[in-house]
Amino acid sequence: MANFSKSNVPQFSVDVYQNEYLPEGGREVNAIVTVTSTGGGTTGGVPLVGTSAGPPGQGSHAAVVIMVDCSGSMDYPPTKMRNARDATAAAVDTLRDGVAFAIVGGTHLAKEVFPGNGRLAVADAATRAQAKEALRRLGAGGGTAIGTWLRMTDRLLASADAPIRHGILLTDGRNEHESPEDLKAALDACAGRFTCDARGVGTDWEVKEVTGIASALLGTADIVADPAGLAADFTRMMEKTMGKEVADVALRLWTPVGAEIGFVKQVAPTVEELTGRRTEAGPRAGDYPTGSWGDESRDYHVCVTVPEAGIGREMLAARVSLIRPAQGGGSPEVLSQGLVRAVWTDDMAASTSINPQVAHYTGQAELAQVIQQGLDARKSGDFDGATAKLGRAVQLAASSGNADTAKLLSKVVDVVDAAAGTVRLKAKVADADEMTLETRSTKTVRVKK
Repeated sequence: MANFSKSNVPQFSVDVYQNEYLPEGGREVNAIVTVTSTGGGTTGGVPLVGTSAGPPGQGSHAAVVIMVDCSGSMDYPPTKMRNARDATAAAVDTLRDGVAFAIVGGTHLAKEVFPGNGRLAVADAATRAQAKEALRRLGAGGGTAIGTWLRMTDRLLASADAPIRHGILLTDGRNEHESPEDLKAALDACAGRFTCDARGVGTDWEVKEVTGIASALLGTADIVADPAGLAADFTRMMEKTMGKEVADVALRLWTPVGAEIGFVKQVAPTVEELTGRRTEAGPRAGDYPTGSWGDESRDYHVCVTVPEAGIGREMLAARVSLIRPAQGGGSPEVLSQGLVRAVWTDDMAASTSINPQVAHYTGQAELAQVIQQGLDARKSGDFDGATAKLGRAVQLAASSGNADTAKLLSKVVDVVDAAAGTVRLKAKVADADEMTLETRSTKTVRVKK
């Protein structure tokens, strides 16, 4: 493990957990890479409340746009729109002085609610009060075209010279007023330009749509089944955003000749497939995006295929570097590094033991997968398939100590024997319980190290 730090950024560390021993002829190397950022995230890198800041684009460390669904369905019941306004106001109150921000109202069109004229405001006591006054005039009516909201957010965030660029998106319905292709094109255009957290309120929205938005834009997704919980959720989201210090961090993997990356996935705090997001970064190296960082730790599962070698041989299977773009030109900054190794041995005990971290996260990734498969089978009427998959999910959640997921599963199935994975499908399941399980299925528990 190596650390590279500067006084004005958090300190990053990379730890590699693996069993480097392979049997004769063995070619697959698995490692869990733990990335930890410490020493930042206390003030969000922006002036504390009460200090002054310049206009947007001149020194703001962070820029945030909140997208509020204002489609007609937000009026059913009327408390939903009121809760959305209150939640957005709570998020505005959580902004630190100096942060650039805007509010977008979303229907089949995108409307600048505050400050308007294609600009961002700078957070201070006056602009926070003005934003909350603008929110009071927000009403519901119209359709839903989320891609247009995202494109307007992209334009607004692009006007700020801020390293941390973030969106918060709230919707209560399906994206019915644009094609899936239009939404995908908008996500492709916005990916890498800003991160975005997405929330579905109530139970009339599409889980895969909302989680897909968050996944594409390296943010979080969740359900707020009761609109009364929106203000607390928005406050937490904004506090987390204010704690981000370093943007556009990438996991760079270099492999020697003959070695190839099998897959790369984030496995904690959620499962997120990164393999297909690789961008080439020079000979035999590729970058995988990880988004913005504050004080936090995440785990990644890296699988490398190496060429066969004889007993007693060893090689570097991959070099893992944490990279952020050059500040003001020049070469990218290396924040930390770790090494993945391969050693061939005839010691059967050494070569057949599975590293505990690798085993744990392989199970967590399977847990997320079988929950999705089980719920999909249930929706399609394949109740035997659903029972088998959700039973396996109960078994995995129990064995790995994932109590939160086990609790969510118990609202969809009756657990007969958790250890054996024996379950019965519940005859009646509340929409909110099924959607909560689906939305949170990728949340994992950390391995006990």
